[in-house]
Amino acid sequence: MPDKITVRELAKAFPVRGGSLAVLDGLDLAVADREFVAVVGPSGCGKTTLLNIVAGFERPDRGEVRMDGVPVSGPSPKGIVISQQGSVFPWLSVRRNVTFGLNDFPEEERRRLADHYLAMVGLQGFENAYPSELSGGMLKRLEVARALIVRPEILYMDEPFASLDALTRFRMRIELLRILSREWHTCLLVTHDVEEAVHLAERIVVLSDRPAKIQAVVNVPLPHPRQLSSPAAIDLKEYILRELGVEAVAARIAP
Repeated sequence: MPDKITVRELAKAFPVRGGSLAVLDGLDLAVADREFVAVVGPSGCGKTTLLNIVAGFERPDRGEVRMDGVPVSGPSPKGIVISQQGSVFPWLSVRRNVTFGLNDFPEEERRRLADHYLAMVGLQGFENAYPSELSGGMLKRLEVARALIVRPEILYMDEPFASLDALTRFRMRIELLRILSREWHTCLLVTHDVEEAVHLAERIVVLSDRPAKIQAVVNVPLPHPRQLSSPAAIDLKEYILRELGVEAVAARIAP
């Protein structure tokens, strides 16, 4: 399968008082077309910076990103971001939110697409509701519909479900997998949640502490639907936690 995204020798630092703070240091990464890759790492190691550079919102100090072999110099209509901050407009109805990027489409086509994607994410019947009338999980489903309706080739996800409670997060992961089984996209997910990465991704990239290097790349050879309580899933999670140094910390603080 050809590479959709390639990252070569990526480095980035930010100015701080008295000097600079190195965040990324020589990252190499390839993401195949229609592959789901998750990135995990210690807090503050540069995961979101990596995602922003790949998506074209920030420029690296060194190295390059290519999409379909073409250097990335800025945001592309091929990709769209779903973040933890949310992006719905509170003054627009659900239908108008989901069709916001379709102004050049005929009215009949906008309505057809809105009906299709709102049904896909389980929001049929709420077309005329406003965001303030929706639960947290419904708001996230609206964001997913907004992202998918413009038919992006790449979904960039930055802790998309972090603001939700544990049960709703789990349900949203299942919902996302259901949607992706019907509409294929290349997915790059940044998450602090190792279980989320094991649940969703085909490969997991483990970053080191800052300045981040790729510490490990872990294949997830588990078919969907995945049983997170299975020995294979537990072993994967524990391996990644060991790579992150969490197990060693837990052993030091155990009574």
